[in-house]
Amino acid sequence: MKQTRHTAFLQALGNRLRELRRMRGLSQEELAWKADLELSQISRIERGVINTSVSQVLSIAEALEVSLPEFFDFDAPTE
Repeated sequence: MKQTRHTAFLQALGNRLRELRRMRGLSQEELAWKADLELSQISRIERGVINTSVSQVLSIAEALEVSLPEFFDFDAPTE
């Protein structure tokens, strides 16, 4: 399986995370603290350079106080 298989999806997910974070007036550092993740992890997710775990997505959604359906409410590109 190619590592870049879902690049467009990961970038769209990162864009959605950035949008939700900014809507709540949080810095990456504040979100990382609330989600109990490393700042660099939040940055890499927002840039779409890593494929994060489901449990980390759940932690981020909880920190942002959004449901998972709301978190994933974006147009997912198909490749």
